[in-house]
Amino acid sequence: MVEKKEIEEILSNYKEFRITTICSHSSLQIFHGARQEGIKTIGVVLRDRRKFYESFPLGRPDEFIEVDNYKDLPVDELVEKNAIVIPHGSFVEYTGKKFDDLLIPIYGNRRSIAWERDRTKMFEWLDAAGIRRPKILKPEEIDGPALVKFPGAKGGYGYLIVNSQKEFEEKVGERECMIQEFIIGVRAYPHFFFSPISKIGYETKHGRLELLGVDKRVESSADEIARAVSAGLKPPLSFTVIGNEPMVLRESLLYDYIEIGRRISDTAYKLFGGMIGPFCVETIINEELEIFAFEISARIVAGTNVYALHSPYSKYYYNEPMTTGRRIARELKNAKKLKRLNEIIY
Repeated sequence: MVEKKEIEEILSNYKEFRITTICSHSSLQIFHGARQEGIKTIGVVLRDRRKFYESFPLGRPDEFIEVDNYKDLPVDELVEKNAIVIPHGSFVEYTGKKFDDLLIPIYGNRRSIAWERDRTKMFEWLDAAGIRRPKILKPEEIDGPALVKFPGAKGGYGYLIVNSQKEFEEKVGERECMIQEFIIGVRAYPHFFFSPISKIGYETKHGRLELLGVDKRVESSADEIARAVSAGLKPPLSFTVIGNEPMVLRESLLYDYIEIGRRISDTAYKLFGGMIGPFCVETIINEELEIFAFEISARIVAGTNVYALHSPYSKYYYNEPMTTGRRIARELKNAKKLKRLNEIIY
């Protein structure tokens, strides 16, 4: 992984900065939030998608750089334009392990993405934070419904349910995967934002934590299977994320969730130097109101897109519209004023 001092050297040559990301995932929100904060933006876009992004006057970037493939990130050109990258799910997926060595300033601690990418490390993180999670099974331990997940941020694509070791071997074979205990409950995805410089939010050992929203993912065919069954069909369960829905948690659960966020944030500092900015803890709540965390997304998640102005929680921090995209831009702007940009960039 590129050394932080190399990134700080690049950043030291920036007189001003511009926010950049690839045009996908949550980029409309990121560009719109930057515009609200008066920060110029650069969108890396596929040639055939430019017209689409140009059609949103308030969500489009100020400048486009066209590419044929998102894997071909024009790093040198972006550095020349004083760009700071905002990573999101598509960005992480397209760049893969190359993300670690990109010679460009990235908002947040890029080490957190490496821990997100490696599920073994992610579970070490959750365990060190003392967070309850589903059991991870070996094929011979499968004695009922188990969820099989494959590597990468692919929005649930390809996940499947198996009920026995035999079914696992038939459907999965030798493919790299993780077998997770299947828990029945309600899925909830809280959107956190951690800042080492803000005075707003829930106090942690290293800064402040805000809860900017909660969403629930719409998965096909898992969320529509009742209709199919009522029509006499027997479709297989699939978990590809199609979209997201806003969600309001019962208020008695909010303390449990903010504490989960705090413990994950504090533990990140112990393990790899901290996690800066937005993150999400993907959870299931069972009927006993027990919360199980099964993944950490160490960057902005697409579920934040359901709140185009503010969420039922962000309005209690800010007396103005505040999306996660705008909160990122606000943090960068404030850090620059305080001459603390190097603390939140790597």
